[in-house]
Amino acid sequence: MEGRAQTGLLPIGRFARLTGLTVKALRHYDEVGLLSPAAVDPDTGYRSYAPSQCVRGEAIRRLRGLEVPLEEVAALLDCRDPLEVRRLLLDHQRRTARRSSELNAVLQGLQPLIDGKETVMGTPSEALDRDAHRRLGIDLFNKAWTLMEKDPRTEAEDDELLHCAHASGYHWLHAGGTAANRARSQWQCSRVHAVLGQPEGALHHAERCLEIVQSSRAEMEQFDLPAAYEALARAHVLAGDTDAARRYLELGRQETGRIEDEDERAIIEADLASIVV
Repeated sequence: MEGRAQTGLLPIGRFARLTGLTVKALRHYDEVGLLSPAAVDPDTGYRSYAPSQCVRGEAIRRLRGLEVPLEEVAALLDCRDPLEVRRLLLDHQRRTARRSSELNAVLQGLQPLIDGKETVMGTPSEALDRDAHRRLGIDLFNKAWTLMEKDPRTEAEDDELLHCAHASGYHWLHAGGTAANRARSQWQCSRVHAVLGQPEGALHHAERCLEIVQSSRAEMEQFDLPAAYEALARAHVLAGDTDAARRYLELGRQETGRIEDEDERAIIEADLASIVV
């Protein structure tokens, strides 16, 4: 003790308190060469640290709190190149973002179990009654719409958006819904593919939407046909076919003019106006 006082060294316990590191961690950092003590008593093996080492100790605590791996902590502390330091931190940020996305997927998977919409042992789709399919179709349709309006979205959210739209359409198929429900599912799938920059999917679902609307006109509302034309115009713009886009845009405008409900007409007009040919 007297020797440490004379040399100004700090015993391991006091150094641990000053840096916020545990004694166990300090011993480990010594073993791996990350933070070696200034002196080790040859008789007792007791470690002592110089006050100047507190800066390194605090830096280690901060980086470990950010879950930077030990080998990268050493590289960051010993690096004198600011660009290399930034590169190492960016690499860790990207890994953390990927892990965060994976954890979000886990949380989302847990929620239906917590809410009682799914069971731990799994529920075969055939066991769902029509009301359950209808509820899921509505919930997923609304979830897809919420994700579409989010800006910006992550790559994982883009995936979730696509899955929600298609899953909504699947449940409406089994809900005993009308042809109008199926047409609107196709319309949403087309819009999602368009939003994600996928012309092939946008065209396919827009064409299916129009087919269903035209084959079941009696079951449709006045906005369904112009909505189908709007989807086709948007998809053709994305595909680079401006002539087809203009044709369907004009058809959409003509049919929109026949919508009697002002609010519904305004919604379709706004959708058509957002298409730039």
